[in-house]
Amino acid sequence: MGVAFVLPYVVLLLAFGIFPAVYALALAFSAPEGGFAGIANLTRVVGDYRFLPAVQHVTVYLVIWLLLLTVLVVVMALLVHAVTTRWVSGALRLLYYLPGALAGASAVLLWLFVLDPNASPVGFLLRALGLESFSQTIQPGGLPLVFAIIAFWTGAGQWVIVMFGALNNIPTEIMEAARIDGASPVQIALRIQLPLLRKWIAYMGVLALAMGTQLFVEPTLLSQASNGVVPNDYSLNQLAYQYAFNLGDFNGAAALAVILLVVSLGLSTVFVLKGGLFETEES
Repeated sequence: MGVAFVLPYVVLLLAFGIFPAVYALALAFSAPEGGFAGIANLTRVVGDYRFLPAVQHVTVYLVIWLLLLTVLVVVMALLVHAVTTRWVSGALRLLYYLPGALAGASAVLLWLFVLDPNASPVGFLLRALGLESFSQTIQPGGLPLVFAIIAFWTGAGQWVIVMFGALNNIPTEIMEAARIDGASPVQIALRIQLPLLRKWIAYMGVLALAMGTQLFVEPTLLSQASNGVVPNDYSLNQLAYQYAFNLGDFNGAAALAVILLVVSLGLSTVFVLKGGLFETEES
């Protein structure tokens, strides 16, 4: 029965994960005309004048996104878990989850209106910040924060629910013992709940990191909507798209994909080790 449950996932993983990754790895070290190219494709894309700006954009976005996600999701989950009225807790969880029901492209289209001071329901706040037009709001310097806010709005609610479930798995005996000993809600959160959430926070960090390095839909739609104010090679994924479909250089695109894969695996390993994701209770 276990094999029957796992087999469909394994088939999909091989078809859409392992095989494409192996194929990209082969392309990255092959010459366009065939044969082994060594690291020529890697050095070529790294030397591209668009590479370092794209790395910087994605890095700043990831730092903001992961900080927002880690801190605010945990705080929101703790607050929802502290609500004792059942219908209020359920309503809050539904409210958090609803934005995640929107597809990425739909969410960005919604945010196109939110970011336009002339059409946004919070236009008065944008104008108070000195932003009088849509092009001013989406200047490249502030885009990492904009993309992080969009990502948080669409994805945080689902993680709040996951963390809420993890909090429900903490034995009630431990919580009651802490209250009897006089621990305040803040002390319980810091000394009991957060340490027991460590694995779940690490798990969230790994998946958020994997999603964040693939930044593509948001800058692509903003690039089209802004008539070029946002460049079409803003992120590494966009740059790989330019290599593959505008230049016809699939080897260069594969080299960029391999670089992203290696960096993502390395950072994910840090999350796994520091978060103790695979530690057992006996250890």
